[in-house]
Amino acid sequence: QVQVVESGGGLVRPGESLRLSCATSGVTFSTLPARWYRQAPGKGREIVASINENGADTTYARSVQGRFTISRDNANNMMFLQMNNLKPEDAAVYFCNVGIIGARVYWGQGTQVTVSS
Repeated sequence: QVQVVESGGGLVRPGESLRLSCATSGVTFSTLPARWYRQAPGKGREIVASINENGADTTYARSVQGRFTISRDNANNMMFLQMNNLKPEDAAVYFCNVGIIGARVYWGQGTQVTVSS
C-alpha cells in the first residue's frame, strides 16, 4: 500500500520560512523522480519544484527560484521543500508528487501554507 504524506505547513508572516516534508512508503522512493505542486484557492494546481531520483538535478518555478529549495533523503524515503522569504502569493495547499509522469504517480493529501501579516 502506497502512502504519501505531507507535513510542515502552517501560518507564517511574509518574510518567514517553512520547511515542508513528504514521507513515503510502499514505493521504491530512491528510483522515482518527485515534485512539489501547489494549489491556491480558485486556481489550478501548479508545479513548484522537481527533483530527480538521486537529488542531483532540480528545477523550480520562476516564482520561487532563489527562495525555495527542494531536497530528498532516499535513505529515509523522504522529500523536503525549504521555503524562505515567503510571500502572500505563496499561500496554497502544497502537494507531494512521486513517480514517473505518464506512467504512474502518487499524490499526498496536501498541507496548507498560509502567509499573512
